Amino acid sequence: MTNLDSTTHSTASTTTVKKLYRGQATQDGAGVSLTRIIGQGSLARLDPFLMLDEFGSDQPQDYLAGFPPHPHRGFQTVTYMLQGKMGHKDSVGNTGLIEDGGLQWMNAGKGIIHEEMPQQTHGVLRGFQLWVNLPAAEKLSAPAYYDIPSCEVPEVEFSGGLLRVLAGKYKGINGAVVAQAVKPQFYDIHFSSTTALTVDTISKHNGFIFVYEGQVEVQEHTIEKGQLALLDMQSSLVVLGQAGARAIFVSGEPINEPVFQYGPFVMNTKDEIDQAMRDYRDGVLTD
Repeated sequence: MTNLDSTTHSTASTTTVKKLYRGQATQDGAGVSLTRIIGQGSLARLDPFLMLDEFGSDQPQDYLAGFPPHPHRGFQTVTYMLQGKMGHKDSVGNTGLIEDGGLQWMNAGKGIIHEEMPQQTHGVLRGFQLWVNLPAAEKLSAPAYYDIPSCEVPEVEFSGGLLRVLAGKYKGINGAVVAQAVKPQFYDIHFSSTTALTVDTISKHNGFIFVYEGQVEVQEHTIEKGQLALLDMQSSLVVLGQAGARAIFVSGEPINEPVFQYGPFVMNTKDEIDQAMRDYRDGVLTD
C-alpha cells in the first residue's frame, strides 16, 4: 500500500458536474435484482460505456439464480465485487472466482459464452458490472479474460482515505488492468474522514462518479448515495467526501462510432447484429 497525500487542490481546469441521475430497479440473468444506472431511459449510454449495474442484497433469493450461460460480442465486461463471491466459466475454457475487492475484466471480442454464478449462500452480495464498448477495429478481436484478486489491486492512501486503482494510472501507479482500448480510469475511493481529494483527469474522456455510500461534493454539487454525477471533464477533479463516503470514479475515451445493440451483441451496423444472431443460432459465435 502506498501513502500519497493527494488533497492539495489543483490549479488546473477543474472538472464540474453536468447532471445527476438515479438508476432504475430491474432484474437480469435468471432473476437477479439490481439497479441499472447506465443503460436505462434517462441515461441510455455514455460513450464508451454501455451499461452500469449495481447489485446488492442480503437476501439470497435476490441473487442466487445468477447469470446462466449467455453470449456476448463486440464489447468488454467489468465485474467489481465489493462483497461476496461470483464464479465465472466461459466457452474459451476460463474459470475464475471473484471475491471481496476483486474484479474481472473480460473481452468478449468476436464472441464468448459465459456464466456468472454467485457463490454466496448467506450474507451480502454486492458489486458492479460495467459494459465497455469496443471500437470497430477491435470488435472481432480474440476473447480474453482477466481475473484479478483484491490483493493485486494497488491501494493508495491519502490524507483522510484510500483509493483503489482498478484501471488507469493514479499518481504514477498503474491500475490492476492496463492497456484497454478506451484507456479507462477506474478508481474506488473510500473516505475515512471528511476531506478533499484531487484526482488528475483526462479532458477528452467522458466520465462519471457514482456514490454507493454516504455523500460527496464536486464543485458545490452534492452527490448522494445512489446518484451518478455526469462530469464535464477537465484536467483535475476535486471531490469533497464525508467520513464514511465511498464512490467509484470511471472515465474513458469516447469511440464516436455508431452503436447498434441487440441484447448482448453490440456492433456498428444492423447487418453485423444480424450476423451475430445467425452465428449464435448456428453455434459458430465463438469460432
